[in-house]
Amino acid sequence: MDSNQKVRKQVKEEFIRYLTQHKHRKTPERFAILDHIYSTKGHFDMDSLYRSMMEENFRVSRATLYNTIELLLDCGLVIKHQFGANVAKYERTYGNENHDHIICTTCGQVWEAKNSNLFTAAQLKKIKKFTVNYYNLYIYGTCSKCMHAKKMELMKQEREEKNKKNNK
Repeated sequence: MDSNQKVRKQVKEEFIRYLTQHKHRKTPERFAILDHIYSTKGHFDMDSLYRSMMEENFRVSRATLYNTIELLLDCGLVIKHQFGANVAKYERTYGNENHDHIICTTCGQVWEAKNSNLFTAAQLKKIKKFTVNYYNLYIYGTCSKCMHAKKMELMKQEREEKNKKNNK
């Protein structure tokens, strides 16, 4: 059994415990959504999740997706991000290395950057009565593509102003 299959088995067991404890139904659709999320890597929004499940010929209603995501958020198997756009992005929490999110505030593009552990052993000892399981770091800025576009727009404006002055 490879590591991804182990993670998928673990999260299914965790989800079963959560559903049992909170007296929710254990439906095939919920488990299919969980398995689909843990079969792919990276961020997703509800529309992309819906489309990818349809592409795999798994018919599921949007209401079921939204309800299941709420359950997965509540039991800690999925995390929700709001990177500044109006669309919420999600990603799985188990089997995910700690990483940073680099977000361009101009175009909205999001990159993941793997990092070393943010906390040293000494820093972890200082955080008493707390176990760090997972963390995210958001870094906002402007990507090189957008910086280049801004620079080109400024140069264009300067040329236009210069031409206006020369034509007077």
